[in-house]
This record gives sequence, C-alpha cells and structure tokens, in this order.
Amino acid sequence: MKKKYNIINIIIILIATVAMTFGGLFYFKLKRLEVENISLNKKDKEINSIVSKISSIYLFPEGEIPTIAIVSDPALLKGQSFSNLSQKGDNVLIFSKIGKAVLYRPSINKIIDIASIKIN
Repeated sequence: MKKKYNIINIIIILIATVAMTFGGLFYFKLKRLEVENISLNKKDKEINSIVSKISSIYLFPEGEIPTIAIVSDPALLKGQSFSNLSQKGDNVLIFSKIGKAVLYRPSINKIIDIASIKIN
C-alpha cells in the first residue's frame, strides 16, 4: 500500500514539475514577444512620422508606400545618383513602382534630391 502511494506521489511531482516548466517557458516567450511588439510599434511610429513629414512637402505617388532607408555612412552610397549630397541621418525613400528615390534631410525638413532608379 505504501509503495502505491509513493508511485502516485512521484507521478504527481513529475506532472507538477513538467507543468511549471512549460508555464515558465510560455511566460518568457510571451514577455519576449511583448518586447518585440513594442519595438516594432516604435519603428512603425518613426516610419509614419517620416512619411507624414515628407508627404506634406512632396506629393507621393498614388497607391505606393515607400521603402525607407536611413543613411548611416554616405560613403556607402558611392556611385549612386545623390551620393555626394547625402549626409549621415538622411532618409532615402524608395518608390519602386515608379522608379524614384527621394533624399530627405530631417534636420532641416527639406528634400535634397529626387533621382530615378532602376530596380531589377
């Protein structure tokens, strides 16, 4: 009889341990997803802010949302149409459907250049 209770106690302890382990794993995964979601929302807000600023001074092509890149090193743009005009921190809006790129400088809220691009 005692042996039967020992086996039942061991099974209960194993089930509780497995349940707590999975609960902890799910908890930490949920926390990581929440942090990623917050950072994605922050990036979305930054992109929307850039788009709204530029759309007030430049008429966007209808039905196209630009791809946005931030210039981190102007030397990397060597050979591009506005490589000599770009500065660190400038935004490049790429309109792939119409083949245009817009160089925007947020520090002075001005469009620096608009260039045609070829996208393969």
